[in-house]
Amino acid sequence: MPASSGATDTLKENGGMFETLIRGATIVNGQGLDRRDVGITDGRIAALVAPGETASARRVFDAAGAYLLPGLVDAHAHLRDPGLTHKEDFSSGTHAAALGGVTTVLDMPTDEPWTATAEQLADKMAMTEARIHVDVGFQTVISRNLSLIPGLLDLAPVSFELFTADVPDDFLFAGPDVVAEALNAFAGSDTLIGISPGDQSMLAHSAMRDRTGTIAAFEASRPPLAEAIGIARALIAAASAQARIHVRQINSELGVETWSRLRGMADASVETTPQNLFFTAGDYELQGANLKASPPLRSPLDVAALRTALRAGLIDIVATDHAPHTPAEKAAPYAAFADIPGGLPGLQTLLQAMLKLVDEGLIALPDLVRMCASNPAQRFGLGRRKGKLAVGYDADILILDPRQSSTIANADQVSRAGYTPFDGWTVGWRLTNVFLRGREIVHEGELIGTKVGHVVTRES
Repeated sequence: MPASSGATDTLKENGGMFETLIRGATIVNGQGLDRRDVGITDGRIAALVAPGETASARRVFDAAGAYLLPGLVDAHAHLRDPGLTHKEDFSSGTHAAALGGVTTVLDMPTDEPWTATAEQLADKMAMTEARIHVDVGFQTVISRNLSLIPGLLDLAPVSFELFTADVPDDFLFAGPDVVAEALNAFAGSDTLIGISPGDQSMLAHSAMRDRTGTIAAFEASRPPLAEAIGIARALIAAASAQARIHVRQINSELGVETWSRLRGMADASVETTPQNLFFTAGDYELQGANLKASPPLRSPLDVAALRTALRAGLIDIVATDHAPHTPAEKAAPYAAFADIPGGLPGLQTLLQAMLKLVDEGLIALPDLVRMCASNPAQRFGLGRRKGKLAVGYDADILILDPRQSSTIANADQVSRAGYTPFDGWTVGWRLTNVFLRGREIVHEGELIGTKVGHVVTRES
């Protein structure tokens, strides 16, 4: 964010008194860094105050030497509520999010039942009341009954999700004809359609060909070719339908190359996950079931290609695919590796995993903010209130101290999964405070106060 010639950017006259003032820090936005104090009133950023300029507040935070980041927006998380609450629920999942600096969680629709109708979405929105520690936006699934779409649009979910493989038949769009038909159903709408790339025919063929149940068989069932075909099909269909799409997590060199060549065809964005930027298929030998998810982990060459794309700005969003299972579910015996419940926790460790990439010099703090705050907020219809430290925006703020390190530990995880694949990793930063709409919700690593999260919907 460029400076404003030493002046104070102000939302409104406030009698010279803010409710909260955060002093002495450097603010970080996707465009860069700037030295500003932040005045907060009525849950929003009321002013960005130039250094040395007089300002007063009922409560002042001294953040000298620290960095202020906008609260992160996780565009891909499974809170497991309703129906799967033994794995996670709104309270436990948003507790993990708050401790990790994720102030807005965009919840996926694959609960029990899947969120496919206006009634189901309305019920899901209503059941969050007084149960969430951070803000939550809901994503809804496209079923083969396309007549349900108008009713869902009326409730303004942050996205619709379209699946091309590995889901129940009611939600499977396996061929380009039905993908195009579904996207055409959104004609005249500016909503976003998330697409998980895959190829059902290759999945089915692999299942018939190899019944060994090994890790290698699981990897072969979802090869990079299937991902690349899914990406190409999604982009071509979106171009034909003039639809806005978001391609869900990619993690292969072939997928990155396909995305790089074809992304200009459509109004499209793409995501990956932290685990795909660090772990390879070889890590299954070390962590086994705890790393099992889809898509499978790939080779070191695939990870290197993904990191190169991240550095080059080809990856728009990094999201977690937070998908917890209980320790007992992960540890139970299964006939095949593919049968192990897929998914791992990530909400509490998103910021620290991304800071690891900052420590490595792969990205800078503004890149972190761009991929984990401003881009997901903008893309998922929250860009006028989330993802940026700017006047008029929600005061969702992280205070990050570069003089203290922090270590990720299984014992500190509050998700019901009870572990993290990043256990034991240390980063050269410490998240000390988290604010949600101007209210401090995390202080020195501890959740404080009541559950003050809101349901957020797509901006019209």
